[in-house]
Amino acid sequence: MIAGFKWGDWRNWKQYYPTILFLIIGDFLYNFLLYKQSMWLFHDILLPNHTTITILAMVVSYSATVLIYVGRFPIGWKKRSIWFLLWVGIYICAEYFNSKFGFITYHNGWNIWWSVLLTGIIFFILPIHYKKPLLAWLLSIIIIVSLLSIFEVKIIEMK
Repeated sequence: MIAGFKWGDWRNWKQYYPTILFLIIGDFLYNFLLYKQSMWLFHDILLPNHTTITILAMVVSYSATVLIYVGRFPIGWKKRSIWFLLWVGIYICAEYFNSKFGFITYHNGWNIWWSVLLTGIIFFILPIHYKKPLLAWLLSIIIIVSLLSIFEVKIIEMK
């Protein structure tokens, strides 16, 4: 939250708003589609459950992430690659430590390596969504269907 206030492009928040919603909708889809077969669950000492933690992350972390990551997205492939790796690294380091302290647990075949892949996909798609939202939605649908297939999530078993 502090990083978002300090480095986020708040002057232009309206132009990032659709991309923030895109990221939030992706997380809502995960929580809805995999309600009965979660790949990961969040745990916390202060917050009561996974849903509360997820909603807080959606509102605070995702907004700050888009405002900084997309808001300061550099020009040039070398700088973009470094920026991408930095953000994937930040998220994966946070997840690694959260898993070591029991704040996140993996289920149904998911592990930190799947998180690395998914995090990379997310940070690859965010700038695409900002510039070409329909392309990002198409890519996301392909990725969602692929992951549902890989993890053998059956539509008939969904809530």
